[in-house]
Amino acid sequence: MNDVKVDVLIIGAGPSGCVAAAYLNQQNISVKIIEKSKFPRFVIGESLLPRCMDHFEEVDLLPFLKQQGFQIKRGARFIRGSKICEFDFSDKFTEGFNWTWQVPRADFDTVLTEELIRKGVDISFEHEVIDVKFSADGTSVTTITSENESEYKIHAKFIIDSSGYGRVLPRLLGLDKPSTIPEHSSIFSHVKDTARPEGQEGTLITFDVIDQNTWFWVIPFSNGTTSLGFVGKTDYINSFEGTPTERLKKMIKVSDYYHERFRNEEFLFEPKIIQNYSKSVKQLYGTGYALTGNSAEFLDPVFSSGVTFATESGLKAAKLITRQLNNESVDWESEYSEYIMQGVHVFSSYVKEWYTGNLQTIFFEGDGNPEIKKQICSVLAGYVWDQKNPFVKNHDRLIKTVAHIIKLESRDLN
Repeated sequence: MNDVKVDVLIIGAGPSGCVAAAYLNQQNISVKIIEKSKFPRFVIGESLLPRCMDHFEEVDLLPFLKQQGFQIKRGARFIRGSKICEFDFSDKFTEGFNWTWQVPRADFDTVLTEELIRKGVDISFEHEVIDVKFSADGTSVTTITSENESEYKIHAKFIIDSSGYGRVLPRLLGLDKPSTIPEHSSIFSHVKDTARPEGQEGTLITFDVIDQNTWFWVIPFSNGTTSLGFVGKTDYINSFEGTPTERLKKMIKVSDYYHERFRNEEFLFEPKIIQNYSKSVKQLYGTGYALTGNSAEFLDPVFSSGVTFATESGLKAAKLITRQLNNESVDWESEYSEYIMQGVHVFSSYVKEWYTGNLQTIFFEGDGNPEIKKQICSVLAGYVWDQKNPFVKNHDRLIKTVAHIIKLESRDLN
């Protein structure tokens, strides 16, 4: 293949790369997306948050996506034994979308890329980045190998790494660092869900809490299939013996609420296992590049934050690159890194306090204070940059404080 020259090279054709490309394409900036996989391909991150809808709307992808018939998600349910805590996105503190989707990502990502191609974006599937070299001014030369193993180079003024778990630039540039999130692993698959009940019960996303560190997700899709997955400490996940199929079948028996519904279901593919999934990096940007989505930070799936960070960071990076290419001054530290990390720190607090048990105390043992619930609901909807929300602004201490008060009140009652 001949060498290619573009303004922006995007690595990865998931939601982050697609949102970034859609925005840049709107600005008449030349873009090329390189995607290692052949679509459709399976990937997790199937439960979106309302904040994503703002991004899809801004880059004119929302009308098209609405036509695809994905399962509407209007909230989320958390179950622990006989206790149930439900959140309704229409009853939240921050203004914004009050719904989103539950999506088979193979289908969702495929239709996104098809729409981008229709809009004129150049996407190459089964092409892989094998090397990149940056000049002092940030321009780059990236070596690509194609599906027929031929090599070519892409000359770009800027690179957006939206490669997700591929983590291309972190790997090539030595940017990985240990995550501060506790080590957990996951095992998951899809089923036909032949015993799905009628009505809301059959469509509601649910997190069935087995114990403080272990939970089971159930994400129904509009096509009749359902995503099932367990998250727990790595030692716990590995304590179940047998093949991945045998292990996941044994784990489903642990769920009192869902065992009967799923006990006879066959998995649509061999369950996949991700060990110690939380990831972090030393920096989110450098001269000539920005990291977005899971190529930068991946926290934990308990609050479905992955795709939201992917689209938020992809759109933010695209906007800053557009300004830079128009010779405007851009402060990548404050306008990108500090901004994205504000949201990461909020969700990190929620993940950590989930596993300390403090957030679970608020969910299952509190009195359901409506204002507190609205504020937490906004966080669960992905609006983690709203500094007017006390549970965003004071995320690092408010969860602990409220949980402590609930525990004290519970002792007094007893």
